[in-house]
Formats: sequence, C-alpha cells, structure tokens
Amino acid sequence: MRGGTVIKRLSDSAPREVVDDIYSSALKKQTGVSLKYMLDFGANPIERQLLLSAQFLHKELPVRLAHRVAELENLPFGLSAKVPVLKVRDWYVESFKELREFKPIRDAESELKFTGLLRHIYHRHRNVVPVMAMGVAELKRELKAEGGLTELPEIHQFLDGFYMSRIGIRILIGQHIALHEPQQKDHIGMICTRCTPRQVAEDAIHEARGICMREKAAAPEVTVYGDPKFSFAYVPSHLHHMTFELVKNSLRAVNDRFEDSDDIPPPVRVVVAEGDEDVTIKVSDEGGGIPRSGLPRIWTYLYSTAESPLPELDDTNEGEDSPAVLAGYGYGLPISRLYARYFGGDLQVISMEGFGCDAYLHLNRLGNVQEPLP
Repeated sequence: MRGGTVIKRLSDSAPREVVDDIYSSALKKQTGVSLKYMLDFGANPIERQLLLSAQFLHKELPVRLAHRVAELENLPFGLSAKVPVLKVRDWYVESFKELREFKPIRDAESELKFTGLLRHIYHRHRNVVPVMAMGVAELKRELKAEGGLTELPEIHQFLDGFYMSRIGIRILIGQHIALHEPQQKDHIGMICTRCTPRQVAEDAIHEARGICMREKAAAPEVTVYGDPKFSFAYVPSHLHHMTFELVKNSLRAVNDRFEDSDDIPPPVRVVVAEGDEDVTIKVSDEGGGIPRSGLPRIWTYLYSTAESPLPELDDTNEGEDSPAVLAGYGYGLPISRLYARYFGGDLQVISMEGFGCDAYLHLNRLGNVQEPLP
C-alpha cells in the first residue's frame, strides 16, 4: 500500500495462464531492425513480403509488449498503482492477449485479418504518452506535497526506455499498415526515400509560428539556410515532430525576452547541413539561454515551463504523441531526443546564458543503425 492505495497487481485481474505467458515472454530477447532493413524489406510489398512481415510481427510484438507490462508492474515510488498507469498496463495486456490468441499466419487471407488487428492495436495505444504523463504528474504532486524527492532518476530512466520502445512498436506496426495503403510518391510505407529536410523544416516553422501567433499575438521571424534540393531517406513525420518542437521552443524564448521591448526580436535561424554520415539541423535563437544548472532539467519528464494541460483525455482528443497533446507535460524535448536516437541520431542543446540557445539535431544518413531496444 501507498497513500491508502491498494496496488492492483496483474495477477488480481488477469487469468494465471496469461500472467505466466506475459512473464515468460518478457524473458525473451527483442529483435531490433534498422531503417535500411525496413527500406529494403518494403521495397517490394508483394504478398510474400507482407506475409513475412506479419509473421515477424506476430512473433515479435508480444515479446515487446510483455517486456513493458513486466516493467509497468514493478515501478518504484508506487507509480505502478496510479490509475493512469494501470490503464496503460491494461492496454498492453489486452494487445498482448489478442496477438497471442491470433492463429499462425499462413496465407494472404490471415495476413489481411492480422493487419486489421494491428490497426485496432495501433488505435488503442494512441494516447499512451499523455495518459502515462498524467500518472507521473500525479506522483510528482504527491511527492512534492510530502516534501520528498522530485528528481526521480529511476522514473526518468524507465520512461526513456518505455517511450523508446513505444516508438519502435508504433513504427513497426505503422510501417506494416502503410505497406497496405496506396503508396505515395517516393515512399516505402511511412519512410520517404527522398525526404527533403529543408522542406520539412519550413512546414514545421509555418506550424510553430502559427501557434506562437495564436498564443502570443506575435511570432519572431525564422530564417532557413540549406540546399532546398537535398534529400535522404527518413520518416517525415518524425522529422517534422522534432523540428517543430525545437523551433516552437526558440520562438517562445525569443518572444518572452522581447515582448516588453521596443527592439525588433532577432530572427530564429535554422540551418540544414548535409554530411556524409549525418544530416544536422541547427536551430539557433537569441532568447536569453538557459542557466547551466538548469540544462539537465530540460531532458526530464518532470519539468515544464508551459501551463499544465487538461487533466482528462477522452476519445475525442487528438491522438498520438502530437505536440498539441503533449504541450505542458514538458515531454517535447525528451521525446524528440528519443525520436532522433531511434534511427541512430541525437539531439543536443547548448546554451549561452544571457544570449540564447543552439539546438543540434543529428540524423543518421546511412540508416544502418539498429533500433536501441530497452
């Protein structure tokens, strides 16, 4: 017990054989894939390829889900007993059961049915990040009231692994589903073979400035540098998500610093650089920077300068890890860094207190790095 809450173990609500199956699956090794593997594999989404993909997912997804359920059952500080965390755990258990009950996939007909199940699972898990965030926010409030710890490195480490795993699960399912859709030009499923970082950056800038205008009635200018023709293979939605987050933060910092000044706010600068191994996007602002002591906090899931979000989510809310849903949880930067690392890149923020920040988004151009499974 903690704070009068009875910890609801999985064994209290699920049949014994399901619990045993989950824990034995959680002992199995997860199989990582790379962007290049997904590209090569999906280049010919013929019946045989789709069948192999479905067979791989039928075997792999229960293992990944089981690893997460085992973790969700054993979190420190009573986090496992929080209602939002129990809700997320039960989604994972439900998906695990459905996958395990699905008979082996041997032909096109069973592959299509399996793809239908994957669509259902993909939809079920769409709000995992904000719902988990509610559980963490609840714990944070409790600990603050008790005058206890607020840094919680164990929770942070767990969330990093949990959300990284979620990105992996969603891209594997999303890629399989996308191979069933009419293929967009220059796309293999979710991956664009000619993703133009400058164009994606310009779209993200347009969206971020629009939000800044709505919230603050003003938005600093943004200048973009880089070859508009350069392209490489990447997932455009991931790139948009990360660039949007960095530009949005810079716009907010510059706006806050200059809103009571008669000076024209200096523009945010976005540079797209093309290297042999990496594509790097730098976002620079003159928003005053962050004190060095505060820099580690921007990567934690327990810190936000934005206003807290609404306490409830329902099926009418925008799903996914969308920026709108995540605003206020302080999850934008740590989640963006996970997206970058998922395909072998990284995200760094360097601050000059009293001047501004430079954020460096590194993207692996070769696509040959296997996903970092927790």
